[in-house]
Amino acid sequence: MHPLSVTLIQSNLVWENKAANLAQFSEKIQTQTAPGQLVILPEMFSTGFSMNPAQLAETMDGPTVQWMKTMAAEKKIILTGSAIIEEEGHFYNRLLWVLPNGTVAHYNKRHLFAFAGENQFYAAGNKRLIAAVNGWKINLQICYDLRFPVWARQQIQEAPEFDLLVYVANWPERRNHAWKTLLIARAIENQCYVIGVNRVGEDANGINHSGDTMLIDPLGQVVYHCAHEEAISTHILDPQHLQDIRQRFPFWKDADQFNIYHI
Repeated sequence: MHPLSVTLIQSNLVWENKAANLAQFSEKIQTQTAPGQLVILPEMFSTGFSMNPAQLAETMDGPTVQWMKTMAAEKKIILTGSAIIEEEGHFYNRLLWVLPNGTVAHYNKRHLFAFAGENQFYAAGNKRLIAAVNGWKINLQICYDLRFPVWARQQIQEAPEFDLLVYVANWPERRNHAWKTLLIARAIENQCYVIGVNRVGEDANGINHSGDTMLIDPLGQVVYHCAHEEAISTHILDPQHLQDIRQRFPFWKDADQFNIYHI
């Protein structure tokens, strides 16, 4: 493992306006990122958390994915965030993992937020995505997934399954205590770094978002926290710190063995 540079972009989103959102993120990425970074955008970064996929969904050849490919190639970064994607007659809240060489991997949100009707418009995923970069294994998840610890839990074999857990989100301010508490819990129980990147501002439904973007170390210590304003921050994750913690406190070795069955 080598040190990993991560850039977290906490931004307001223009409701259901892809051109405006892609333009603002283009400027931020062009001016405030550097080659070799992993750049993380919020959930549904091009539209906001919309229940209007029939009008907003794109295919994997659509403008949002093409934009991500262009940004990743031009800046030589890995770019990730979720967008509304249509595939084989279904709509997905899909996290996209885009490499500088144009390779795209994806994760479809498993836990759909029924409280807001997400399950009425989108299909649920049934497979986790654990990506690899610089020797790091990165478990990529979306917003409401945070409330379901089994879906994020390390499945221990000879070693921990992943080293960094990432959540991209549109998590409301009114429940930000749960957001902050659960991000810390996921770091402690999985003995890994955790990143949560959330949006700020009010959406078209009058729901305010405080951001509370966070970076947490494997002991549950908050390394970075920003609320109530747009912000871009870059951090270097230290693999030696992670390995030292796992060696000094090898709690991961005592974890229960389990399997996840998809229904």
